[in-house]
Amino acid sequence: MFEKLGHSMVRRRKSVLALFIVALIACGAMAGLAIPRLSGGGYSVPNSDSAKAYKYIVDTFHAKDPAVVLEVKSSTSITDPAVVASAAALEKAVSTEPGVEKTLSYWSAGGAPSLASKDQKAAYLFIYSTASDPVNARPLGKLISTKYEGTFQGLHIYANGVAIFSSAINEKISKDLALAEGISIPLIFILLLFVFGGLIASVTPLIVGLSAIIGSLAIIYLVSLVTGVSIFALNLITGMGLGLGIDYALLMVNRFREELHHGQDVESAIVNTVRTAGKTVFYSGITVFITLASLTFFPLMFLKSFGYAGMAVVAVAVVAALVPFPAILALMGHRIDKFVVRKGAITPKSDGRWAQTARFVMRRPVAVVVLSLTVLAVIASPVRNIVFSQADARVMPASSAIAIADAMATADFPGHEGSPIEFVIPDGTSVASELPAYEAKISSLKGIVRLGPEQTVGNAIRFSAVHTMNARTNEAQALITTIRAIPAPAGTLVGGVAADYADTQNGIARTLPWALGWVGIGVLILLFLFTGSVILPIKAVILNGLSLAAMMGALTWIFIDGHMTWLVGSFINTGTLDTSMVILISIVTFGLSMDYEVFLLSRIKEEHEAGMTNVDAVATGLQRSARIITAAAVLLAIAFAAFLTSGVTNIKSLGFGVAFAVLLDATIVRGLLVPALMRLFGERNWWAPKWMERFTISH
Repeated sequence: MFEKLGHSMVRRRKSVLALFIVALIACGAMAGLAIPRLSGGGYSVPNSDSAKAYKYIVDTFHAKDPAVVLEVKSSTSITDPAVVASAAALEKAVSTEPGVEKTLSYWSAGGAPSLASKDQKAAYLFIYSTASDPVNARPLGKLISTKYEGTFQGLHIYANGVAIFSSAINEKISKDLALAEGISIPLIFILLLFVFGGLIASVTPLIVGLSAIIGSLAIIYLVSLVTGVSIFALNLITGMGLGLGIDYALLMVNRFREELHHGQDVESAIVNTVRTAGKTVFYSGITVFITLASLTFFPLMFLKSFGYAGMAVVAVAVVAALVPFPAILALMGHRIDKFVVRKGAITPKSDGRWAQTARFVMRRPVAVVVLSLTVLAVIASPVRNIVFSQADARVMPASSAIAIADAMATADFPGHEGSPIEFVIPDGTSVASELPAYEAKISSLKGIVRLGPEQTVGNAIRFSAVHTMNARTNEAQALITTIRAIPAPAGTLVGGVAADYADTQNGIARTLPWALGWVGIGVLILLFLFTGSVILPIKAVILNGLSLAAMMGALTWIFIDGHMTWLVGSFINTGTLDTSMVILISIVTFGLSMDYEVFLLSRIKEEHEAGMTNVDAVATGLQRSARIITAAAVLLAIAFAAFLTSGVTNIKSLGFGVAFAVLLDATIVRGLLVPALMRLFGERNWWAPKWMERFTISH
């Protein structure tokens, strides 16, 4: 199949290139439409108790959460006539803005005590959007923050709420993404120039990387027409598109040049490149695709979005590397080595530093394994301090308006009035006698400030409980767990932001074993098919697990323990890591690690099948592929490390986590542990039961 593909790409190279350009232009047009359709939310679990409660509140009680929460602060009492007049003028002005359905404030609610601050110098003004879901009210959030945040007739206005957060984070991520690309692309080109030593060879991999980004954005636009997609998916598309696309192109270019230097004509070199490196790219892509597909198992739109984005990136990168890219190489031919800037990189070597390193490692395999595992264990040790939570306004820079508003509200108000715990009893009138005792138990719980008044519509009863803690934290989850353990009137639904967070964490915990099982079994089967070995897939999964533990230890050490902030930049340390982001980083790095594993094992197996001993095959395979794997890892690390410039903490952790993991994997794991363990296992590396051998792929 791959030989036929290679011949076809050479013979139809001009037609293929023309179709590629047309497809790229079409994808570019769709890609430009993608960003406005992306959402800043996606952390809720559909059909959970909290989701049912929210739907009931909206449909039956015709109530919903405010899209924007303004804290109106004065230098005197909020009952001062001048303050009352200014506040009334503010509320009147806000209520006439497009997208505003209604408003509610301390003053318009008749001086409701729950809407006043502790010192009586600040009060809330809630703004409700005409949008069915306040998360989708980004235009309103942008309008209010631009027009009213700051001062208004002597009052200080601080804007918060889901619409403000959604608008702010979308804008911040878009700007940060442009900065990250502006940093990473020039650095990647310089590194490519060093690796390949020639200007032409260095430019060509960028074609696949940029194609992967554009094509993936077009696919995400189409996906967004039928389901929600998170704005955070942009970062994965950029990082993986640039990194993975260039990785695959690196492998192809390196093999093409190698074949040319062995005296092959251009067509034979292309055919051999597609047959060997192309096959590796194809099966590597399937491995990464299956790994990232596990993200779609999770009920959260946030994680599903990364699954869609990741699968799109891998698919487009593989197609671009196997179809238009060989045609481009065929058109270039021997000109691939033109404009030399570093002669030493032009001719691939059969023996060199990597082969010498492999032989050194294989002479002392036990010592290398013990030392490497010790280093990984030390790096992983901070993981014992890991604490999980979920993103809120504190992921934004401390200097941002929304972070300041959130901190101000936390300091000024005894409870989170804008995000209470909601209680809905659909058939409440039939169990009304049970409510006083139930409400008394709720109000006695630590962290509950007060209960709101009961509302009745038909047979349904609703009341709320204001609490003191941030809703998306472990403390709030524990409170919800305690509340749900209290015997309640039949049919009681517990909702609100804290309940939504608890349902999210529980939904992730229920799904995680299935996702891990899918990844583990899928990778084991694919690596067996590719290597023909039972030992090597098991070893790869175990080593990747150790690498992930080290990565999570490093994340904990920096983003929870607060070390090395000079490296990642300033952020608000909440003492937690976002659960969804940790899962995302782990799945992505596992997939990328398997990518490099396939790169390395493919070349080692090829040399072993050519008649080399296990030791020589490992040494030669490492020499032939380690330079590319290391270069690929550094390129990918640059693509993700550029996200450290972001002001959003979640994006910083994504950038650091992936960059750290791939560099760790390409050095300690692939450079030391893999050759050492392959030396210890010897020819048993390639063992499989006789009946299974017919299922393997010949190299």
